Parts: sequence; structure tokens; C-alpha cells
Amino acid sequence: MFSATGRLKAVPRKPVRREQLLRHLAETLFAPGRAYTEPEVNEALCTVHDDSAALRRYLVIAGLLTRTTDGGDYRRAEV
Repeated sequence: MFSATGRLKAVPRKPVRREQLLRHLAETLFAPGRAYTEPEVNEALCTVHDDSAALRRYLVIAGLLTRTTDGGDYRRAEV
């Protein structure tokens, strides 16, 4: 799943594995209570995998990142 450099080779297809990965990313990349712009979220996710848009979407769908109604910022959800 990870390369020798620690980057993610592919997003897991199995829901349980993907959920574990997403929880880990949310907890390690995003501080609770802090607002992040979309470019900041993308920059953080790009340190792990090139497809930051897919990871961002998965995090929002899983309820681990919330997005304001105007799409202006993201926050780590309290889990």
C-alpha cells in the first residue's frame, strides 16, 4: 500500500482498509478546530498521494472532514 518513501501507492479498495487510512490521515494531517482552505488541504494530502482530490472527497464523504456550505474552508470533524 505504501512505497519505500512512505507515499501511498493506491487508495485501498476495501472499505474497511480505506476507512482506516482516512482516519489516520485526518488525525495526522489536520488539527481539530482549525479551518483549512482547499489549497491547504490539497497540499497536505499531496504529501501522501498525488490524487489529493480523491482523498479529499473520500474524507468528506466519510465525515472526517467537513466543508462549509459555501465551500470556503474545511475542518477536521470531531470523531
